[in-house]
Amino acid sequence: MDSLYSAAAAVVLLLALFWLLIRKQNSMLKSFLMFLIVFTSIAGAFLLENLQESHVAMAVQSVRELLDQAEPTSGPAPLVIEDYKAEIIPIKDHVLLDAPVIWQMPELPRGCEVTSLAMMLQYKGLEADKLKLAEEVKKNPAEFRLNDGKIYFGDPNEGFVGNMYTYTQPGLGVYHKPIAELAEKYLPGKIKDLTGAEFQELKIHLSDSRPVWVIINTEYRWLDDSFFQTWYTPNGAVKVTTKEHSVLITGYDKGFVYFNDPLTGEKNKKAPLPDFVEAWVQMGRQAITYLP
Repeated sequence: MDSLYSAAAAVVLLLALFWLLIRKQNSMLKSFLMFLIVFTSIAGAFLLENLQESHVAMAVQSVRELLDQAEPTSGPAPLVIEDYKAEIIPIKDHVLLDAPVIWQMPELPRGCEVTSLAMMLQYKGLEADKLKLAEEVKKNPAEFRLNDGKIYFGDPNEGFVGNMYTYTQPGLGVYHKPIAELAEKYLPGKIKDLTGAEFQELKIHLSDSRPVWVIINTEYRWLDDSFFQTWYTPNGAVKVTTKEHSVLITGYDKGFVYFNDPLTGEKNKKAPLPDFVEAWVQMGRQAITYLP
């Protein structure tokens, strides 16, 4: 726009100079020079106008190119989760579910994990038998060996360790990973491994009427270090306790946690909530449930 004003001023100045030059000339010459001046002015204005339009067109094109360059042409596409239904589940003040209770004895003295899983699956409406689950659960093949005061045995994270059917032979139990894999066979794509979560997240699933399988201990409270021993496994050292246990949590309130205990066959047994949570944390926050 500034260049347009400058050009106009130059044309006016040029006209003034021409007028001073021709004002004393004869009429014919004066007319010819005036015609030349007017023609030159019109032609200059026309050229200036086209030049201005050209600059505008170039500016528009530059803006378009800048916008085109601003659009990402490479890099990862934004993550889109399809068929996801967000749902907010309010945590209730108290929950108590009517899950079936199954006694692990006398067939499975060390079968608390598969028995608690059977309770969870049966609550879901599936036909799940504790003895069949005991056969199907992954086993750890390591054999018990005592050498220089050190215990060499299997890792319960890899499969059931030892003998599940009798106390007369060495054994212990199994942790969440093999149990989750076994549960997946009965509920494909529906098993939720909550291991490592806060207890508050367990309450969310319980509030949605879904019991939770957990690893705990038979005291349902924090254990002193004297109750633990170190096993040396092919995967490295593992800290275990013979008081390791598994139950199915069926509810809670402000003071207590309720659970079905396969060891005693008691339904909706209760333990103080702070003690139970501390014991659960000490055993690695292991928990499993299923999705709606």
